[in-house]
Amino acid sequence: MLRLPAWLVAGTLVLVLALVCAPGPARAAFPERDITVVVPWAAGGGTDTLARTLARNGKKYFGVNLNVVNRVGGVGVIAMNSVAMSKPDGYTVGLLTDYLSLYTLLGISDLSYRDFELVALLNRSPAGISVRTDSPFRTLKDLLDYTKANPGVLTVGHAGPGQAWHLAMASLALKYGLKFAYVPFDGSAPVRTALVGGHVSVATTGIDEVLQFYKVNQLRILGVNSLTRVAAFPDVPTFAEAGFPLESPIYAWRGLAVAKGTPPDALQVLRDGFRKAAEDPDYIKLMDDLALPRTYAEYDKFGEFLAATEKTLGPVLDSVGLLKKK
Repeated sequence: MLRLPAWLVAGTLVLVLALVCAPGPARAAFPERDITVVVPWAAGGGTDTLARTLARNGKKYFGVNLNVVNRVGGVGVIAMNSVAMSKPDGYTVGLLTDYLSLYTLLGISDLSYRDFELVALLNRSPAGISVRTDSPFRTLKDLLDYTKANPGVLTVGHAGPGQAWHLAMASLALKYGLKFAYVPFDGSAPVRTALVGGHVSVATTGIDEVLQFYKVNQLRILGVNSLTRVAAFPDVPTFAEAGFPLESPIYAWRGLAVAKGTPPDALQVLRDGFRKAAEDPDYIKLMDDLALPRTYAEYDKFGEFLAATEKTLGPVLDSVGLLKKK
């Protein structure tokens, strides 16, 4: 039997241990290249404007550029699904919106917030209930008392079945046993026109969407579907202040997320960077100018909000005949 010299055996062992224990090639710090932010709506809208303002100073907070890409179609499904299916490396960030909370309930898609790693909630926009300035309804109580006595008479314009503003009004009707005659439009712009023109009695829209009409006194906002007053509308009471509280208001919301399985270190960089970007003066000014409430919440609170939203939406959708998955 061949015996190796002791010095050779010892040297071989040292070499093997050195190879086993040697560190591998160092992983480059995230991010190494530009980050893509996917927006589910067309360029020029409020969601797109928010994303581009948030991304404008991206290099300051991430060391790389944030490039906004618009992918429209399927009421947001195409864009949000593309983010969920993207490589989980942190380089594709999705701007999620409130439609994500509706897909499974409406039977549109199985996609939900559970398919993402959440980064942060950016905004929650409440509905405003408006009438013309010459309307006999001076308060929300006036409106709801009349509706109680005259079920199904008042016409309420909204931006489309299942949309946040429609459901905000429907949640009020469900809670207080009311019946409205809903009139759907293709977006909030024609709803405002119909209200001012006297074609509907009431409009339910994002409160920010009637800012200009409010400023020139073309309409009266009877209440806002929010737990607190909106800074841009200091004299508009919340539903609770008007005497009709809702425990879980339905909002239109916007938030950020990446694909499931994104490495923790990349996630932390994204969460830290977007927190700083949301504190940028340019972003704050834009949000305030557009009357979009800044509602920054970290990923864990964002998840809690989305879970609660799903629970609220089911019964409301059922009340208007839209719930597909019970």
